Amino acid sequence: MFAKKMTHIVFLASMLMTRSVFAAVILQYHHVSEKLPAVTSVSSDTFTAHLQYLKENNFKVVPLNTLLQKLKHGLAVGPNTVAITFDDGYDNNITDAAPLLEKFNYPYTIFVNPKLIDEQQSYVMTWDELRTLAKRGALIANHSAQHDYLHKKLMRETHDVWYTRIKQDITWSEQRIKEEVGHNAKLLAYPYGEFNTALQQLVAELGYIGIGQHSGAVGIYSDFTRIPRFPASGIYADLNTLKTKLHSNAFSIAAAQYDNSVTSQSKPIITLTFHNKPFHTGQLACFISGGGTAELTWLNDKSVSITSSHALTLGRSRYNCTAPIKGKPGQYYWYSQPWVIIKSHHDN
Repeated sequence: MFAKKMTHIVFLASMLMTRSVFAAVILQYHHVSEKLPAVTSVSSDTFTAHLQYLKENNFKVVPLNTLLQKLKHGLAVGPNTVAITFDDGYDNNITDAAPLLEKFNYPYTIFVNPKLIDEQQSYVMTWDELRTLAKRGALIANHSAQHDYLHKKLMRETHDVWYTRIKQDITWSEQRIKEEVGHNAKLLAYPYGEFNTALQQLVAELGYIGIGQHSGAVGIYSDFTRIPRFPASGIYADLNTLKTKLHSNAFSIAAAQYDNSVTSQSKPIITLTFHNKPFHTGQLACFISGGGTAELTWLNDKSVSITSSHALTLGRSRYNCTAPIKGKPGQYYWYSQPWVIIKSHHDN
């Protein structure tokens, strides 16, 4: 009886050190290289250290499509679950990244641009190479035809014409991947991580899951037209800070209300409403990429309005919101709201 009780106590203690079984973390990489731009690269040694940390700390690395389908349907994924992704399909993915991932027996996803592959651009893998990786366990998924800003309209382009053009881009790209590799995951990683409301609606109508580059954990209450990922290259490759992100959890968000993530407003506002709030209102903190803290106005016990304390500059920006997880020192709930600040609505 005593042994059973002690086993139960050890089990509960171990659970306190793990993330919710209804949330996970997705890591985003581009290059595994020491010769290419440092901002999107990670060295082989650092990448190996990331993988070794996952192994030593009992993380479960799973295929991205399996993970997202489970969470989308409200199913548990197991504690400390992680998915690994690469954007753009660079050739160093097969020469440098794949051998390391295979050494650890970790599945991973590569988001590719089929038109660039068809054009035989020298910096991306060929279809033959992608088929080789697919046979070895990689999932090949959609990153648009040629890495365009999908939310942007062309000069004098109407919404209907834009809609038809982008729908064709997404569906054609998926079809090429299916023809060449046999994969049809219906996952779309937004080029540059940028999306607006119209693009999200299109992705939902087509039955795809949309994936960004804003940080945060993913959970059963996530918006599956804007799934977050933690960048793990460049300045984000530091394992000391990545550890905190790997142990993060998703907020239980009932609604995230804002006009548009692509906006001409210099101080955009988002209102978050929580299903449940296992933290005190004073523990929620939101920071602005580039520096500064956001202003929080609690509308009631479960809804908070968030805006910038200063005018955001043109281009990409972000509000990152965190709150401590009770009973788990150094672990946080994490939510990110990406913005693209433009001069006028004609730019989006």
